[in-house]
Amino acid sequence: MTLREGENTMLPWNHGGDWAAYELEYGGAPLDFSANVSPLGLPEGVREAVRASLDRADRYPDPFCRELCRRLGEYHRLPPQWVLCGNGAADLIDRLALALRPRRALVTAPTFSEYQRALELAGCRVERFPLEEGEGFRLTERVLERIEPGLDLLVLCEPNNPTGLTTSRPLLGEILRACARAGTVLAVDECFAPFLEDQEDHSLVGELAGHPDLVVLRAFTKEYAMAGLRLGYALCSDTALLEKMGRSGPPWAVSTPAQAAGVAALEAEDYRRALRALVAEERPRLQRGLETLGCRVVPGQANYLLFFHPDPDLCPKLRARGVLLRDCGDYAGLGRGWYRAAVRTGRENGIFLHILGEVLSGG
Repeated sequence: MTLREGENTMLPWNHGGDWAAYELEYGGAPLDFSANVSPLGLPEGVREAVRASLDRADRYPDPFCRELCRRLGEYHRLPPQWVLCGNGAADLIDRLALALRPRRALVTAPTFSEYQRALELAGCRVERFPLEEGEGFRLTERVLERIEPGLDLLVLCEPNNPTGLTTSRPLLGEILRACARAGTVLAVDECFAPFLEDQEDHSLVGELAGHPDLVVLRAFTKEYAMAGLRLGYALCSDTALLEKMGRSGPPWAVSTPAQAAGVAALEAEDYRRALRALVAEERPRLQRGLETLGCRVVPGQANYLLFFHPDPDLCPKLRARGVLLRDCGDYAGLGRGWYRAAVRTGRENGIFLHILGEVLSGG
């Protein structure tokens, strides 16, 4: 990559979706398979709500997101006081770590790296539960042995990023009960749950009333293509914990446009239906295409696929052809040769597979 004047190379994260660096280098927009965001773009109602909200841009945003929390409460059939909104799920992960100040926490590996980063910044000792490739990278009952008194926090990603795999509902129930017995807070990141065909059956939102030590994280980022607006929320029946999380970060974390966008997005049922249908149709097609090209694919259930190919340099090769792919070599528990590709439209998936095929054949 060519460095440009003023470009910061010391940022402490490495995620997908860095289209800005690509445009600085090549002067045009890439075909971005590195970010797992809805390929349908912003729902039109959201776009209109954001425009209309600019008339209130001279005022501070509602620091408590009252209207949005009320609407989210209705959407999830929960009291609005069980909802805390934030500047994306990453903001809420930081706030949870700072509010709890856990001494010991357990995360899976591989999984989203922001959990460990946030916890370590809060002074927590983070332990890892390895997801073994020989077991299909699935969470197994062995995790129950790690849930014991003295474990302050367990973080799960359902479906997991980058594998796209879910944990069986019976095992999730066992984990929830084990955490209750051990006095362990269970935080479940469900940001990709809307892409599951059976999300209502899989989600733990319905367990919140009986489990005050359960925190569920959600976001508008992926489902509604709102990554640039930054909007996420935490659900928990322990309102004291939510209040503490609210104080564990700067005020006015959610902008007026983001709040308006969230309210409008909750009305976009046709959009949600079309998105689930697209992913359900295109994910198997993308998996078959990758396998035909000699890749080993993890059969994920979300809007992305984790795959392995022995060529460790696919990302720069594809980048030179205008395609961004997520290199997963930096995930704990993976290594060079592991990649993650988003599920996009049929046309875009076809272009990606064609270019990948040419790269792999040396064309």
